Amino acid sequence: MTNSWAAFTAAEPDLAKLVEERFGAYTHHVLATLRRDGSPRTTGLETRFLHGELWLGMMPGSLKALDLRRDPRFALQANPGDGTGMGGGDVRISGRAVEVHDPAEKARYGEEVEPPEPFHLFRAELTEVVRTCVEDDKYLVLQVWKPGEPLCLIKRT
Repeated sequence: MTNSWAAFTAAEPDLAKLVEERFGAYTHHVLATLRRDGSPRTTGLETRFLHGELWLGMMPGSLKALDLRRDPRFALQANPGDGTGMGGGDVRISGRAVEVHDPAEKARYGEEVEPPEPFHLFRAELTEVVRTCVEDDKYLVLQVWKPGEPLCLIKRT
């Protein structure tokens, strides 16, 4: 079973489109990693959806990159935007970050994104994608996807 962005998109194309739109609405998002002592660290991050993958690029030696090298688990929250409207809902992605060392793969990413050199590059292996929104001004709706499982829809009043 694969847990790439492409696998998620194939399994749940409508939700994947909504998630990409939410991340595309703003440049900076919030990445949560685990510090050496196990406590959470949150930092800003730009993300890219390219070639069927979710990519996390970082400056060399950044604490978030060092965190992910030590413990690859992460959570990524889409920028909620201005005010309290949360247009498109609240979107979160959890997974494991796999560092890319292959020069050709990094060059391919670099050609499209043009990040400052040098940089760390991680490919996301998804463990969960969650979208939360309000429906009809009375329901809190959660859409939860996990690899190999059907989409779970939860409505709360």
